[in-house]
Amino acid sequence: MRENKRQEKGKQIAEKNDLHRINKNTYKVRSQATNKVYNVIRSNDSWICECPDHKFRKVCCKHIHAVEFSLKIRQEVRERNKVTIKPIKISECLFCQSQNIKKYGIRRNKSGDIQRLICKDCSKTFSINIGFSKLKNRPQTITTALQLYFTGESLRNIQKFLRLQGVEVSHKTIYRWINKYTKIMKKYLDKLTPQVGDTWRADEVFVKIKGEQKYLFALMDDETRFWIAQEVADSKYSHDARSLFRLGKEVTKTKPRVLITDGLQAYKRAYQKEFWAQPIEKKTTHIRTIRFQGDMNNNKMERLNGEFRDREKVTRGLKKKDSVMFDGYQLYHNYIRPHMALDGKTPAEMCGIKIEGNDKWITLIQNASRKND
Repeated sequence: MRENKRQEKGKQIAEKNDLHRINKNTYKVRSQATNKVYNVIRSNDSWICECPDHKFRKVCCKHIHAVEFSLKIRQEVRERNKVTIKPIKISECLFCQSQNIKKYGIRRNKSGDIQRLICKDCSKTFSINIGFSKLKNRPQTITTALQLYFTGESLRNIQKFLRLQGVEVSHKTIYRWINKYTKIMKKYLDKLTPQVGDTWRADEVFVKIKGEQKYLFALMDDETRFWIAQEVADSKYSHDARSLFRLGKEVTKTKPRVLITDGLQAYKRAYQKEFWAQPIEKKTTHIRTIRFQGDMNNNKMERLNGEFRDREKVTRGLKKKDSVMFDGYQLYHNYIRPHMALDGKTPAEMCGIKIEGNDKWITLIQNASRKND
């Protein structure tokens, strides 16, 4: 009976969202009776709480139940809103939409072999190369260039690598591929809603654009490491970060319960405008006392900044403020690059967006090209 009561109280705490996730192994849960906050910590496969119920009576307390219910609710939401992006397979005729089709030889051209199909109902033949039609090079050549570019290679190094594979292409053409397909994929992915956590982090890093120092402001989800939003500013101190937070809310269709930033006044001003005017129970907590050690560090955000800086250094600065590098690397970080801290998953997978296929670039381009047509 008492265990059922503890479970019920734990459920109430979870539904009221009276707990704060520090990391995947640590939660802070507010007591129902007092204003005291207890640490609930994962130890091996079980949870430990600092409250007297667990510490002295050795029972599974309501605070532990609250964490378990919270994790269950979050998982159910992600499963309910899960999106799976699959490679496109041709299953119907382009002309009459009949599914009574079969293979009808191979069309050979400079871009490689393309399967031809025939419809048994209307007798028309057709071939489909979704996203890569009218190009001289094979899809795998283009996606290899994309992968090499966002993992750190320069355009001319990619050109040299492709030449070793027997592909003659200029570095300008490679850049056109990157620019074209980044825009196509971004337009498609912007329509999806990632199921992020309730703690967000913001930080800025300087970049050189035409030799001048600018600042990249970025917003990231703490739990999934999903790069939510970014913008480029001329100044670090006078920039209005409100547009960054507003964009974050538009992308996720929600707002954070906790916002972690450094002490930059731009974040404080933007927080007060975007998150302060809320009912007390829904108000976002702003943590600005960043330390190098302990819970309140910004190491995850610094890691993201380091990723981008490592890639940007190869180009020796960017040429324009709306460079494909910004949107392209954000896309690569979220949907393509596996993260060791996420057990080899991508941030998008952690947010309920799974991309299938041996070549995720091709899967994305196929779906984006079909949806954007």
